[in-house]
Amino acid sequence: VKLIGATSHYVTADLDEGPIIEQDIIRVTHGQSPEDYVSLGRDVESQVLARAIHAHIHRRVFLNGNKTVVFPASPGSFASERMG
Repeated sequence: VKLIGATSHYVTADLDEGPIIEQDIIRVTHGQSPEDYVSLGRDVESQVLARAIHAHIHRRVFLNGNKTVVFPASPGSFASERMG
């Protein structure tokens, strides 16, 4: 395993098939333990979900069919400073 990732998307009738709002990955090494992988995975999932929710509630996510267009946070905003 070299990468662990997470995706946040809108819910549809099909599992994990909704339009994607946010994604991220982190690099891992063979020297890390399974517990490290679980912890890191939870961290990246939390960050991705927080950014997706923030984008949604600030109306920066627009649906275009089964795809999304996500506009970046304005410079100097909480999301651009804290959430990359």
